Amino acid sequence: MADRTYLDLPFLDDAHRALERDLDAWCERALRDIDHADTDRACRALVRALGEAGWLRYCVPAAHGGALPALDSRALCIVRETLARHDGLADFAFAMQGLGSGAITLAGDDALRARYLPRVARGEAIAAFALSEPDAGSDVAAMRCQATLSADGSHYVLDGAKTWISNGGIADFYCVFARTGEAPGARGITAFVVDADTPGLTIAERIEVIAPHPLATLRFDRCRVPVSQRLGEAGQGFKVAMMTLDIFRASVAAAALGFGRAALDDGLARATSREMFGGKLADLQLTQAAIGEMATAIDAAALLTYRAAWLRDVRQVRTSREAAMAKMVATENAQQVIDRAVQIFGGLGVKVGTRVERLYREIRALRIYEGATEVQKLIIARETLRAFADPRAAAAARSRAGGQTEAPVPAGRPA
Repeated sequence: MADRTYLDLPFLDDAHRALERDLDAWCERALRDIDHADTDRACRALVRALGEAGWLRYCVPAAHGGALPALDSRALCIVRETLARHDGLADFAFAMQGLGSGAITLAGDDALRARYLPRVARGEAIAAFALSEPDAGSDVAAMRCQATLSADGSHYVLDGAKTWISNGGIADFYCVFARTGEAPGARGITAFVVDADTPGLTIAERIEVIAPHPLATLRFDRCRVPVSQRLGEAGQGFKVAMMTLDIFRASVAAAALGFGRAALDDGLARATSREMFGGKLADLQLTQAAIGEMATAIDAAALLTYRAAWLRDVRQVRTSREAAMAKMVATENAQQVIDRAVQIFGGLGVKVGTRVERLYREIRALRIYEGATEVQKLIIARETLRAFADPRAAAAARSRAGGQTEAPVPAGRPA
């Protein structure tokens, strides 16, 4: 039985507690029937199941079929932590519906929101977020994919490649970021919604990774995208990308918490049942020390995660620093917790098919995507130095809810 004392934290309210209770019960019933042998088919089935059950409604605002008036970071965290504790692919399916459509929620006009968001909420359209490139992951300013405005101003022509794109190959649409050249570096990037069947968009390669999920390299070759598919103003794509990542970065920490809690549960069950040296494995002080470290690591990460979500939802301040702290600590701590659980299991911990073996593979990518741990350290240091140098200016920038600085921030979304 997973520890649910985190639900008593003052960062959460009764609606969030009810959400966790209802989703946990649904997971127990619904996720047992998902066949993971075919990853693409499993993801489609999960998106459909999550949509039919209403859970994807937390990915979009109420005006377009969502559950709440606006995206609620705490609800996103609750959903991701709960899903990840039960099934990593279910968490992935939910997360990509939110991340893949988040730019539309934040920067799309009414027509784009009406066209895409209700289908995302119902699980009828699979979304994807296409930012990273072969030579532009953490360094978004190095982006080379080009979008050239036609002479008559009616459409853009996209040329280039995107890689490490989650849902690549099964998505119905992609939120794509390309260089339009209004200014150098990150200030000359624009965002677009590109339907998967648009001529000139092809899947160049499917990418296999240690924790299987749909992943691909996209190729754009004279791909014509109507101006009406642009998200926000030309040259504002970097800002849109960073706003989207800021919302969902804390939810990555929550997914790591789900993985960590599952590993701790399995470690406790193994330690208290495994006969060793005339007693139980849990009787050994070294085992108790490991369990103490595991439990503390999870609680520390939970406090940072739900603090970041609460600050965004309730205080309505920019949480780049807090979300980066949560993501860094939660993913790194979960890796350590899962590694210790594998050690507690001994040889069985590396046997294919055990949950701790699967968790060991699933956690690794979370320390990289949506900003690697090293990038999170840079973000935290930058924000801390800025506040030290000019507290008033930093406070003013922070108070602009959902706002972003225009200085390039490494984003690093290789998934």
